[in-house]
Amino acid sequence: RAMELPPSHFPAARAAAVALGYLRYLRGGPGRGLELRELRRARRQDISDVGHKYCLELELEDVLDKDRTVSCTAEVLYHLGSKASAPDVQVTVQGELRSTEEADKEFYNWIRSLEKELVAENIPDSQGNVPPELEPIHLLAWVASGYVIWQNSSENTKLHLAQVKHVKQVKRSDEDLQFDYVVLLHDMVSQEVLPWQVTLLWHPQRGARVSQCHAPGAGN
Repeated sequence: RAMELPPSHFPAARAAAVALGYLRYLRGGPGRGLELRELRRARRQDISDVGHKYCLELELEDVLDKDRTVSCTAEVLYHLGSKASAPDVQVTVQGELRSTEEADKEFYNWIRSLEKELVAENIPDSQGNVPPELEPIHLLAWVASGYVIWQNSSENTKLHLAQVKHVKQVKRSDEDLQFDYVVLLHDMVSQEVLPWQVTLLWHPQRGARVSQCHAPGAGN
C-alpha cells in the first residue's frame, strides 16, 4: 500500500536528504554542487517484511548555475530492523546537468601543479565564507559526505554537512587525486554533530569514490 505524504512531512524530508547525498556522491564533483530546491511529491510504501520505501519527486539546482534546475525522481528503501545496511537508493535525473569537463580539468591540473600538498581547515569559516580557490575542495566534501550520508542514514536521521574541519591532499603514485577529509555531519533530528574521517579519490574521467570512512569511536 502506498500513502501520499505532504512534502513538508519530516520522513519525506529525511528520505530526500538520503537521495540528495547519494546523487552528490554519484554526480557531484569540484565543479558541480547539487542542492535540493524543492521536494515536490512524496509517497511512502510499506513493503511487508522488507521495509519502507519512499518515492520522491525532487527539483535540484546546481549552486554554480542557479538559473538551471533539473527534475529528479528517487526511490529510497529503508530496510526493516537492520541498522547495519544502508538504504537502497535509485535516482533518475531528467534533463541534462551542466557539463563540468573544463572546470574539472582546470582543478585537476591546478592540484597536480602544487609544490606542496594542499591543506586547509574550517571550510566554511565561522562567518560562513568559503575562499574561492577552496570552493572545489568544499564541493568535493559534498561528494564525500554524500557517500557517508547515504550509507549511514536511517528513517530517524537527517544528516547534513555542517563543515569541513580539516582536509589534506595526499600524493599518490597513480593518476587519482586523494583528499583526506574530517567532516562534521549534523543530524537535524538528534541535533548531534559528529566528525567523520573520509578518504576521497577523484579523477576527471573516473569521477569520485570513497576509499574509506570512519565514524567517531569506530575502531576499524
